[in-house]
Amino acid sequence: MTTTQNNADGVGPLPTEAGQVSEKEARQVAEAAREAAWDRPSFGKELFLGRFRLDLIDPWPRSDPADEARAEEFLGALGAYLGSEVDGAAIERDAHIPDEVFHGLARLGAFGMKIDRRYGGLGLSNLHYCRALMLVGSVNPAISALLSAHQSIGVPQPLKMFGTPEQKERFLPRLAAGEVSAFLLTEPDVGSDPARLATIAEPTEDGTGYRLNGVKLWATNGTVATLLVVMARVPATEGRRGGITAFVVEGDSDGITVERRNAFVGLRGLENSLTRFHDVFVPIQNVIGGEGKGLKIALTTLNTGRLSLPAMCVGAGKWALNVAREWAGDRVQWGRPVGEHEAVAKKLAFIAATTYGMESMLDLSCLLADDDRNDIRIEAALVKLYASEMAWRIADELIQIRGGRGYETADSLEARGERPAAVEQLLRDLRINRIFEGSTEIMHLLIAREAVDAHLSVAGDIIDPDAGLGRKAKAGARAGAFYARWLPTLAVGKGQAPGAYQEYGPLAGHLRHVERTSRKLARSTFYAMSRWQGKMERKQAFLGRVVDIGAELFAMSAVCVRAHAELGEHPENVELADLFCRQARLRVDELFTGLWSNTDSVDVAAAKRIVAGRYASVEAGVVTPAADLPWVARWQPGPSTADDVRRRLR
Repeated sequence: MTTTQNNADGVGPLPTEAGQVSEKEARQVAEAAREAAWDRPSFGKELFLGRFRLDLIDPWPRSDPADEARAEEFLGALGAYLGSEVDGAAIERDAHIPDEVFHGLARLGAFGMKIDRRYGGLGLSNLHYCRALMLVGSVNPAISALLSAHQSIGVPQPLKMFGTPEQKERFLPRLAAGEVSAFLLTEPDVGSDPARLATIAEPTEDGTGYRLNGVKLWATNGTVATLLVVMARVPATEGRRGGITAFVVEGDSDGITVERRNAFVGLRGLENSLTRFHDVFVPIQNVIGGEGKGLKIALTTLNTGRLSLPAMCVGAGKWALNVAREWAGDRVQWGRPVGEHEAVAKKLAFIAATTYGMESMLDLSCLLADDDRNDIRIEAALVKLYASEMAWRIADELIQIRGGRGYETADSLEARGERPAAVEQLLRDLRINRIFEGSTEIMHLLIAREAVDAHLSVAGDIIDPDAGLGRKAKAGARAGAFYARWLPTLAVGKGQAPGAYQEYGPLAGHLRHVERTSRKLARSTFYAMSRWQGKMERKQAFLGRVVDIGAELFAMSAVCVRAHAELGEHPENVELADLFCRQARLRVDELFTGLWSNTDSVDVAAAKRIVAGRYASVEAGVVTPAADLPWVARWQPGPSTADDVRRRLR
């Protein structure tokens, strides 16, 4: 039996026993953790509402010149160090980032890129931080993941946003100097559904702190980190709110055991752990933001933290474009360079245009975040979703362009006297990005929830089964007033005027298309909400297509504004922007068709029969994985019985 506690200040219902959480409770916990207020404008939010607010991104935002100069000096030094001192191929072969690389990066200040200068960091903008990650990832993506996990979701960012002055003074100088941090939320049986969090932080009787007990899985940097952000559940008691809480934990505290270093298909140098906590004492001064605020801290941190992952995807796109371009011009088949054959030419065009599109989305999101006058939660989530999916497609197309050499390892190529382009490694390293920091499926739902927030804020009680008649009546009045104003704006807009956006020259037609399509998307969303009402949350495939259309429209907007802004310096990029928009419009058309012409309901019905074993005979004739172990390993609290495999740098 599960009981819940409702907290008005954003904790939401919390289970009394870990693991025993209903679907409704899980949704309530997630809902309580999200930022409810929209106190700043959002281009992405307006786009989903059918309002093409080009004024929010045009003119193209600019960096502060002084910050730009400092950042360029650092990036130059970083590039020189990576080119002369870091052997990315050796890291891949050995599945190990040498101690010397940690020390070299620390001397450059790479562990403090996002830490304010007053605490010994570099204080880089989001834009230049992402450019640094892109540069590092082009040498070895595992190093980029190390630096990103350390400061985008590790201790520095939560403390920057929610830490006390004393916490910042105590921890940030250590991290800027080169100590490594990690973020520990996931557990063996808890992933995207944090309401079932089982790690417990029991307050001590003397009130000086907490005792942590639990097991955390997939902690990036977990084997080398000396400071951890740990999410644990404080039990709710009489007079104590409790809830999921964020703690800064010293990595060498008594009771912590790093039981495993996990190994993956890609990012072989990643220091990722399975970590056990047994009666680990954490002083009360190490609570971040207060009890019960852990999930809200995690989600708010990810608003900008998610920008680091698409930075690595953009870097991968640039690397892939270089390899594809040079190979397509050098390799001759059937009397012509392969790049001149249409089948390969289309792949080259996709890689070039999509890389430009991803970079435009990322740079715009970073600049908006640096400006801090806009809410970028939707934009950051869109670029994470879009870049992780598109970079994977780029890598797949690159392997196809390279043929057998794309499937061959760099070491094997070099041994035969050929250029060691690690294309197969690129594919392996990129695959995790569709799962890291919110899988594609979770990102679809997260963005869709934000996209329909304006509707739920006025009409949510109408479809809420727990709302009484009074709340429903009030919601009906609010909804009537809102839709009476909003719906007429979806009928006609600037995109229907032939001369609109003419200052954009050859790109004007694409912006008119974005304006018209954003209104069409808003109409489709409203129709779906009217049709399915409370059941719409289960229409995940429909919501995914809505979000994907929004992502394409955001990307088209970004490339047009960017190409127009850099017309004097790079006039050729107008051609790339036009190419990208032409390709994106075809994808959007296909997505709109899929909104209403699909096999979604048939697929859901079939999946139930598949899971029930109705078609198990199809599996006959192969050797399947042994069934002697569970799919998800169970764990019990208590001291560790495994050897500690933590790694401490010399």
